Amino acid sequence: MKHFLLGSAFVMFISSLPADATNTQTISLKPAPAHAPQKIVFMEALGESLPPIGFVTFCRENKGTCRSSKRYADRVQFNPAKLRELEQVNNAVNAAVAPVTDLELHGKVEVWSYPVKGKGDCEDYVLLKRHILIERGWPESTLLITVVRDENNEGHAVLTVRTDEGDYVLDNKRAEIMHWTDTPYTFVKRQSARNSLVWISLLPPELVPHASISASNR
Repeated sequence: MKHFLLGSAFVMFISSLPADATNTQTISLKPAPAHAPQKIVFMEALGESLPPIGFVTFCRENKGTCRSSKRYADRVQFNPAKLRELEQVNNAVNAAVAPVTDLELHGKVEVWSYPVKGKGDCEDYVLLKRHILIERGWPESTLLITVVRDENNEGHAVLTVRTDEGDYVLDNKRAEIMHWTDTPYTFVKRQSARNSLVWISLLPPELVPHASISASNR
């Protein structure tokens, strides 16, 4: 029973989502976000980083999910249809999952998993969104789990989508797909696009904390 068995409710949920918007000829295309930056800014890798312990445990238990994909794409060509698909998946998962802490759900502080009985914390939202988009054909190398510090300086996880117009964020705290520079977050580390098992730092060395930062917030 590998990662594909996410529970019958979520199997039905995933399969019930509409087909990829990019394959629909009659779709009403939405213009690019008004907040799109004039100058395209990408996240910069500033060395390697230790992966969150919850990610390590998740990969140990879900080896089929955590693998270095042979299919590499540098960035997705961003267009209104792609934006609409990201909004669709982001909103559907956010609506289907109720936010709870790992302690409330699992009795432990740091547990990464797919949502359980329609409940989960920020990493669980990210894992499910990433899974759905990969199933729809998005390259794994463009969908990266990312750890940030939120407005309250607490650990939080989001999904970074690498596009030719910059790096965009899917977040369980908001419906809008935002360019990473428009979020209120401090970006700490994320998966490497070349190898999803390797994590890279997004902070200058002098700002990297000695203790590992977990993404334990909802």
